[in-house]
Amino acid sequence: MSLQVRKVQFDFADDVPFMWHPGNPTFAVMANMISILAIAFEKYIVAVVRQAMPQFTEPDVVAEADAFLRQEAQHARVHRQHLKALYRRWPGLQHTVDEAIRCFDEMLAAKSLRYHLAYIADLEATFTPTFKLFLDHEADLFRPGDDRVASMFLWHFVEEVEHRSSALILYRALGWSEAYRLAMLPSVALHMHRVLHVIVTGFNEHVPLADRQIDARVLLPGFQARHALRSLVPFGKRPAPLPDPFACVSASARKAATRGILQSQLPNHDPEDQPLPAFAAGWFDRYARGGDVAHWYSAEPS
Repeated sequence: MSLQVRKVQFDFADDVPFMWHPGNPTFAVMANMISILAIAFEKYIVAVVRQAMPQFTEPDVVAEADAFLRQEAQHARVHRQHLKALYRRWPGLQHTVDEAIRCFDEMLAAKSLRYHLAYIADLEATFTPTFKLFLDHEADLFRPGDDRVASMFLWHFVEEVEHRSSALILYRALGWSEAYRLAMLPSVALHMHRVLHVIVTGFNEHVPLADRQIDARVLLPGFQARHALRSLVPFGKRPAPLPDPFACVSASARKAATRGILQSQLPNHDPEDQPLPAFAAGWFDRYARGGDVAHWYSAEPS
C-alpha cells in the first residue's frame, strides 16, 4: 500500500473535554496519554528520519522515508491542536507535553542514528496488533465518546496501520542487524516507561480528579504489576480491582493482540503479513470518496 499524506482538518475550536468518553474513563485517559506521546514521539521520528535521509540511496526507500516523515508530521500537528484545546481549561498540561518532548530530545542528543532507527522500528512494529485491537472494537471504544476526539484517533490509528512497515524498511535499508535491534528492546521499554510516567504524573498533577475520574497511574505497567502482587497476598485486605479500559474486549482478542505484539519483535518480522483491522478499509474508502472523516460517527457516509 502506497502511503498518502492526508491533511484532515479537525475542529477543536469549542470546548473539548478531557473526559471525552465518560462511559470508559480509563480508555479516555489512555487515549489522551497517546495524544501527548504522539506529539513527542512523532517529533522525534521526524528529526531522526531527516537525519537519516542522506544515507538512503534506493529511490523506493527515499520515497518511503519521505511519506512516513510527512504522515508523522501531520499526526503531531493534529495532536498539538487537540492538546491546545485542553490547555484552555488545564494549562498545566503544556508543561507535561514539554517534559515528554524533553525525554525524546535528550535521547536524540545522546544516542546514535542506529539506536534511534532501532527504537522507532521496535516501537512502530507493535502498533499494528495494538491498533488492530482498538479498531476491531471501535464501536465500544470510540463511538460513545466525543466525535471530534474519537475521529482524530481513528484517523491516526488507521494511518499507523497504513505505514506499518515503514520504520523497519528504513532500519533495514542501512544494513543494520536484527540482533542489534532486538538487543535494544530493554532500553526502548525503559525509556518508554519513563515517558509514560511523565505523562500520567502530569495528568494527576494538572487535571483534577473530578475531570479525569481515575488515578492515571493505573495505566503504568509497573503500577499494574505492583497491584497484582498485592492482590496475591494471602492475608489482609486485598486491593480493589483496577479499572479495565478493555472490558468490552474478549479474552481471545486480548491474547491475539499480545501474541501479535510479541511476534512483532521477532527477527525478520514483516508487518506487511499481519492481519489488518476491517475498519481501516472502510475508513480509507470513505476518505477516497470525499466523505467526512473528521466527524466519523456524526456525519452521514457519502
